[in-house]
Amino acid sequence: MGPFWKELANWPNFFTLLRILLIPVVVAFLTDPGPRAAVAATVTFFLASVSDFLDGYLARRYGLSTTLGKLLDPLADKLMVAAVLVMLVAMERQPQVPGWAVAIVISREIAVTGLRAVALAHGVIVEAERLGKYKMGLQMFALHGLLLHYPFLGIDFFAVGMYFFWLALGVGVWSGAEYFRHVLPKLWNSGAADPAAR
Repeated sequence: MGPFWKELANWPNFFTLLRILLIPVVVAFLTDPGPRAAVAATVTFFLASVSDFLDGYLARRYGLSTTLGKLLDPLADKLMVAAVLVMLVAMERQPQVPGWAVAIVISREIAVTGLRAVALAHGVIVEAERLGKYKMGLQMFALHGLLLHYPFLGIDFFAVGMYFFWLALGVGVWSGAEYFRHVLPKLWNSGAADPAAR
């Protein structure tokens, strides 16, 4: 068994892969705009969120962090968030999540991911910033509410979800700007901005 398969076989990476495999399940539930499908999608998304906690806990607790895991974990989060937001915009439920706001969220994720890839190629390590972690936490609260959508037990889950969504959007734009503010000078100093270095 090669190094790649050994990394793939450890428990944290297993839970990360499970989170990726749950994406089409959530998407399938969201093809039905009804309340039962909303509950099923929310439960599946909750299980994916738990797997996110488990892979991080196991990696730290037992020293099982791998290069593959460091790549797959944030990728799984971004894929899940993007898939759910796109489906929420495409659904016929009213009220809807504003498409322009979803475009900003996804654009931010692509921009930061691209920046991290460029930085890594030039030997610049970009650590996850605290603001980015807050953004992810707010997104998880937001998406649970937006997935449920319908009022339950006197709670307007769509309104609650949108409250956290707007907070996540603001923190996300702020954290994205902070990433660029911190990383671009490091890239410049590393020679990445020098045409002769390419």
